Amino acid sequence: MANFSKSNVPQFSVDVYQNEYLPEGGREVNAIVTVSATGGGTIGSAVAAPHLYAPGQGPDAAVAIMVDCSGSMDYPPTKMRNARDATAAAIDTLRDGVHFAVIGGTHIAKEVYPGSGRLAVADATTRDQAKQALRKLSAGGGTAIGTWLRLADRLLSSAEVSIRHGILLTDGRNEHESPKDLKAALDSCAGRFTCDARGVGTDWEVKEVTGIASALLGTADIVADPAALSADFTQMMETAMGKEVADVSLRLWTPVGTEIKFVKQVAPTVEELTDRRTEAGPRAGDYPTGSWGDESRDYHVCVEVPTAGIGQEMLAARVSLVIPQGDGSVQNLGAQGLVRAVWTDDMAASTSINPQVAHYTGQAELAQVIQQGLDLRKSGDVDGATAKLGRAVQLASASGNADTAKLLAKVVDVVDAAAGTVRLKAKVEEADEMTLETRSTKTVRVKK
Repeated sequence: MANFSKSNVPQFSVDVYQNEYLPEGGREVNAIVTVSATGGGTIGSAVAAPHLYAPGQGPDAAVAIMVDCSGSMDYPPTKMRNARDATAAAIDTLRDGVHFAVIGGTHIAKEVYPGSGRLAVADATTRDQAKQALRKLSAGGGTAIGTWLRLADRLLSSAEVSIRHGILLTDGRNEHESPKDLKAALDSCAGRFTCDARGVGTDWEVKEVTGIASALLGTADIVADPAALSADFTQMMETAMGKEVADVSLRLWTPVGTEIKFVKQVAPTVEELTDRRTEAGPRAGDYPTGSWGDESRDYHVCVEVPTAGIGQEMLAARVSLVIPQGDGSVQNLGAQGLVRAVWTDDMAASTSINPQVAHYTGQAELAQVIQQGLDLRKSGDVDGATAKLGRAVQLASASGNADTAKLLAKVVDVVDAAAGTVRLKAKVEEADEMTLETRSTKTVRVKK
């Protein structure tokens, strides 16, 4: 664990929202699990004035910034300049005492600063040296993102720190290595550091960038206008500096005869976790959630229980939060929630859907139909795309997801939002379509 006092560690809490009543023969139990971390003690002050932090006061952290330097970064020439400025802004946001490195990415990965396989420790001098080194960055060469990630992993793992984080910027497709190579790099880095990925301009592949962020439990976004990179990089680094606990897992224990159908994060974004389970002893499994600062996230847990008679009840699942340690032991974060099942012949009780569960089921469907609709539009299936994107407009409108509704309105003409009646726009700006696809998994929280 990090070398900071207990008072600085966030307190975790778990709240479970569900309708526990099942009809006779009912087997499927759905629950929304809200995990909150509060009172970490570093966020406000660290973000407001990162350099006022004495080394060792905040959590010990290491950050690698990976900047695309492939040939396409020269078109237009301002793009490379904006990337340099954004990286400089991110370096200015580093807290004193944080280990860091800058990597230049082409078809190979190069150490830009500090070099020779090391990490620098942030202070006024090293921040200044790093910004000087950025001036030497020039564009030329191809793109092989797997090599950037592997170098970041090597550098980040050289420091004895609790929080390891990457920031990756690309403007093009990963053309100089196979998808298999990139996947192998992601598999080898998963669980070793978290990574935020950004696509700048409109010549990159959305599924590549979102896939990197998803595999490494970070955020993905588009920065369509390179001039907006500095603000985005500053905010990303501020969030990274606010992380206080790494490698938190959601642990689910289920009784005999109970099967977990799925586990997914549903806020602030939809992220499928079902296949990421690692076994954790008899009838228990861990689902990775990455690093936490002061924040709250929602998870949808669906379990199938054995049938039981009217009036019977059972514990369907127990949810806890743990940090797996290298030696096979775990640190328990002390928060727990219970998912229950109660069989009843009261029709009203057993058929009502919990508002939290209903809301997030809709948000997960919203993300799915946007992606399906855009894929159908690209393949030329106008009717299929219209139906899916119409359903997306309907769901966004019903759930109050105004940001997504706005993005959808740039791709379709909305005739009737409530009914989901839309027409595909004849001409759509590429940046608008890519923004909708990249942000399709962003959800709105249920109004408590």
